[in-house]
Amino acid sequence: MTSVLIVDDQALLRASFRLLVGNEPDLTVVGEAGTGAEAVSLASSLQPDVVLMDIRMPEMDGIEATKLLSGPRVLVLTTFDLDEYVFGALRAGASGFLLKDTPPAELLAAIRVVAAGESLLSPTVTRRLIREFVRQPSAPAVKGLEVLTEREKEVLLLIARGLSNAEIMARLHVSTGTVKTHIGNLLSKLHARDRAQLVIAAYESGLV
Repeated sequence: MTSVLIVDDQALLRASFRLLVGNEPDLTVVGEAGTGAEAVSLASSLQPDVVLMDIRMPEMDGIEATKLLSGPRVLVLTTFDLDEYVFGALRAGASGFLLKDTPPAELLAAIRVVAAGESLLSPTVTRRLIREFVRQPSAPAVKGLEVLTEREKEVLLLIARGLSNAEIMARLHVSTGTVKTHIGNLLSKLHARDRAQLVIAAYESGLV
């Protein structure tokens, strides 16, 4: 059973999300928060697996709250389809980013993907990250990239371009197990928590 904490400053939306998520046999809502500060407090006491996090909230926004969460996986939901929010959320440690008008079935699937330890990085989100980095001054290289093998760098580059495991497998003509091994090595060597952080590391290092 995957436990979910719903964070949004609009009570009506929280109720809608609670109804949607609560009706799933493998998902359960353990709490609700209306501010970022409340979300941090509840996450500490309730220890949810996944936090559905709004961005614009009073007291503390969702990006700041995400930075303070170390245990749960964070899936950001927002009505604002802006580059700065996508980038800020992923930099803060979020594992996914969705708009609030995402179809219910896709939202539920996203919760399960994030809970399983994966990241929700569609090619659209990846393109937003690319644009964000183009606008910013060059960042210093990420430490640890020099320890990667050439194949690992190749896999990292494909991840940064938004390819799924299946697409990487087809592109490199390797097995699913081999792709997963490479990704595991990348996570370990770059001290990254998930796929989202691997994408950011690829851009900050100048690999992309």
